[in-house]
Amino acid sequence: MAGLDKIKSQILDEAKVTADAKIEEAKAQAEQMKTRAQEEGAAQAEQILKKSETEVAAQKERVKSAIDLQRRTRLLEAKQEMIAEIIGKAYENVVNLTPDEYYQMLLSILEAYVLPQEGEIYFSVKDLENMPVGFGKEIEEKALAKGGKLTVAGAGRENIENGFILVYGGIEENCTIRAMFDAKRDEMADIVQRMLFE
Repeated sequence: MAGLDKIKSQILDEAKVTADAKIEEAKAQAEQMKTRAQEEGAAQAEQILKKSETEVAAQKERVKSAIDLQRRTRLLEAKQEMIAEIIGKAYENVVNLTPDEYYQMLLSILEAYVLPQEGEIYFSVKDLENMPVGFGKEIEEKALAKGGKLTVAGAGRENIENGFILVYGGIEENCTIRAMFDAKRDEMADIVQRMLFE
């Protein structure tokens, strides 16, 4: 019996040693797993942080670009408003010239657009009524100098605000002040731009 107890005791001792070894091995593995998990967690946290920093930097850059674009757009709009206002004032100054200056300007426009053919010239009701004495003769002379003939239409046109319309063989050439300004708007805008902003 004593021999059996001794064997049991040895088996128990060996089982305890084996169990203790297994427990120690499991503890060591658990510690390694914990260390690895902490290292991986720290690496992932660092990656997330770097990604966040990159995303934040990209977002900041997008916001900065958007603000810069808005600023440039508003500045361009302000410049265009100023240019349009100056051109508008120039138009008002032209249509409000003294009668002598106004009709001399119309003769200058006529000289640029008169053709060496027979035609008619139409004025606004207001310009026809206020036309200086002898102005019709000056028109005829300008046309004759270019090898053409122009007749002043006896009635003014309601759809003409100022300036005139030349009619040759049913084809109209709009020489109103508004048409002149519209035709030269880009050129005038470039001149004003250079004067103000360069």
